[in-house]
Amino acid sequence: MASARVRAVPLGNAEIVATHHGDGSVRLRSPYSLGPYPRNITDCLARWAGEAPDRILAAERDAGGWRTLDYAEAHARSIRIGEALIERGLSAERPVAILSENGIEHLLLLLGAMHVGVPCAPVSPAYSLLSADFARLKLVMGLATPGLVFAADEGRFSRAIEAAVPKSAEILFKAGFGALETRAAGPRVAAAHANTGPDTIAKFLFTSGSTGQPKAVINTQGMLCANQQMLLQALPSLAAAPPVLVDWLPWHHTAGGNHNIGIVLYNGGTLYVDAGRPLQVRCGS
Repeated sequence: MASARVRAVPLGNAEIVATHHGDGSVRLRSPYSLGPYPRNITDCLARWAGEAPDRILAAERDAGGWRTLDYAEAHARSIRIGEALIERGLSAERPVAILSENGIEHLLLLLGAMHVGVPCAPVSPAYSLLSADFARLKLVMGLATPGLVFAADEGRFSRAIEAAVPKSAEILFKAGFGALETRAAGPRVAAAHANTGPDTIAKFLFTSGSTGQPKAVINTQGMLCANQQMLLQALPSLAAAPPVLVDWLPWHHTAGGNHNIGIVLYNGGTLYVDAGRPLQVRCGS
């Protein structure tokens, strides 16, 4: 068997400072300061669109193989989407809710919204697809009060939308996604982006509800960006070569939606979207 090619993987400094207190407790901290980080995670998208425009940001399977999205296209499309969201008057009080699974349109809508300071609320698809009464989806819609709701597949999500989504919300499916990209980005996109900062709400992520009802957790731009800078200092190998991920973790949870998308964006990497469920699901009679 031919030997596999390997490369050295540098790791960050692991030293700690321990402070012993009279009550027996010990406080541990790193002696190293956190380096500078951007004020908005989409600044990373703009950076890599300039430095590596043809590099694939994301790819997903379709009937013809892999459908890809490079950094230049992602940046251009996301700012047009930002223009459309501003025109619709979306805000923290009327955010974007995304009901469907990971995918290129999901990612573009997330990036466009965060670029102009409109929060996104990715929602567990199970609330739409596996529930008989859509109780949790109704609860989430009541908490989020979305102005725009996106689901990739109209056929799979139409019942849930009819039952739980507020009538005041605009409904968007993958087939009509181009409606968000019809106008070029104008000066108000640049102004809205300039007004974002570390305290700007990037997302509302919902807890699983395993200990009660789902609760909305505010995720700010500062949280997303500082976390990625911390990861880069702990794992400088991320900067040594653009990371390539093949991943199925759902984007309505922080591991997939913040940690993994963030690693790719922050370090100019590529994410291959794995649809998950590799085994055929058989239902009993």
